[in-house]
Amino acid sequence: MTVPETAAPPPVVFIGGPVAPGSAICLARSVADGADGWQPLFGGLGTVDLARSPDELGAPIEAVRVFAGYAGWGAGQLESEIDAGAWFVLARDAGDALAADPTGLWQQVLRRQGGVVAAMATFPAELSEN
Repeated sequence: MTVPETAAPPPVVFIGGPVAPGSAICLARSVADGADGWQPLFGGLGTVDLARSPDELGAPIEAVRVFAGYAGWGAGQLESEIDAGAWFVLARDAGDALAADPTGLWQQVLRRQGGVVAAMATFPAELSEN
């Protein structure tokens, strides 16, 4: 796939996590229900096979965002961390993954939650600067 032609702004490769930094995953927006090389997830968002050209996908791709590497957990580790309160588990929004301002996305998602979670949006990125 030629990423620059369909890249959501900014057209860069994002760091997705510390596991397998030489691998990549591509999130994309499409109206297709599914096609060879396109795997829908929810709300028009899905993954595409980066080894294929857009013409080979069989699905019209509107925008993509590429992430190098990924985050990974051992069996039961993530569930344990969620149970311990180490994660915010929030309702998804299909627009978040390809947001035009990814640098402000964390604060935007927190603010729309309301209450105590929304207040977290005002915290500095480096807590030692508080």
